[in-house]
Amino acid sequence: MQLKIALLGGDGIGPEVLAQSVKCLKAIEETFNHRFTYIEAPVGAIAMSGSGQPLPDSTLKLCREADAILFGAIGALEYDNNPEAKVRPEQALLKLRKELGLFANIRPVKIFPKLANNSPLREEIVMGTDLVIFRELTGGIYFGEKKISSDGTTASDVCEYSEKEISRIAHLAFKTAKKRRKKLTLVDKANVLESSRLWRKVVTEIGRSYPEVTLETLFIDNATVQMMMKPSQFDVILTENMFGDILSDQGSVIIGSVGLLPSASVGIDNAMFEPFHGSYPQAKGKNIANPVASILSAAMLLQHFGLDEEANAVVSAVYKSIVKKVVTPDILGSSKYGTDYVGDFISENIVDSDENRSINDENIGLGKSTII
Repeated sequence: MQLKIALLGGDGIGPEVLAQSVKCLKAIEETFNHRFTYIEAPVGAIAMSGSGQPLPDSTLKLCREADAILFGAIGALEYDNNPEAKVRPEQALLKLRKELGLFANIRPVKIFPKLANNSPLREEIVMGTDLVIFRELTGGIYFGEKKISSDGTTASDVCEYSEKEISRIAHLAFKTAKKRRKKLTLVDKANVLESSRLWRKVVTEIGRSYPEVTLETLFIDNATVQMMMKPSQFDVILTENMFGDILSDQGSVIIGSVGLLPSASVGIDNAMFEPFHGSYPQAKGKNIANPVASILSAAMLLQHFGLDEEANAVVSAVYKSIVKKVVTPDILGSSKYGTDYVGDFISENIVDSDENRSINDENIGLGKSTII
């Protein structure tokens, strides 16, 4: 297969972890006889230092023309510490999602058995955790009308959803649940919010078209509690933009490190893959950032294009690195391995299915048919 992949390293540790993903994709090319073309472009604070814009027109054009986008991270301390800034690096990410129609954010949260002790929760609570969060990504309060009074003392952010926006991601979530453990949990706040009541109405109606999938509903406050008490009870979680943002953060804590959680943002014509973590500017250039989330995001890219064997080879290599304790310090505090070394180890251990079959039984996987 031939693919054109846009590389948006962004800020902080973004370029460092993205480089490890590219190593792994090049190993996939060599092992499975594919041909990928990589084109880099600036985004975020680094782009602002050149063009003044967090998402230059040339970068957006490249993303439109690419088969897929691999994203690093975005954000810089000088903007984080300046609430008065009118233009911010993070605006690039919101604009990318909106311009490319990336309406579905998909985040698998699955425990690595060998790292269960890394979780702040007890091992017996986190073992068996294997869920996928479907977060609506281009609507809701993040994209609604925003107002602030002339005297700066009153502000509002409108949370607005249409039936179409809810329906398209609901169908994706139900299809995934149908291929997994056949359970879907809608998380909302329908006892308070009118937008949540619309979500519940639309999703309930769609659910009748998937009789094999059990649909349950939880309010967001109860859902956050249930995720901490028994995360293994969840299969597919479907929710709106802000609630999905919150639950994804919680998922990263459950599995023990923000550096382990990959994600995909997909639309009709475009798809972007990125680690869940932020830019972590304090670690920039120190060779300590965990590349696993970025590498697993690359595996999701492969899976998106139907390259399941190739994706499994990447995940198996990641698991081998954990078994062999070739990990960055955030996983094992005394680890002596850096970002580059871990990336080298994983890429060098990408082999075909016959060779990695011996560890597949404990493979963390990306979730059955995670990407539609």
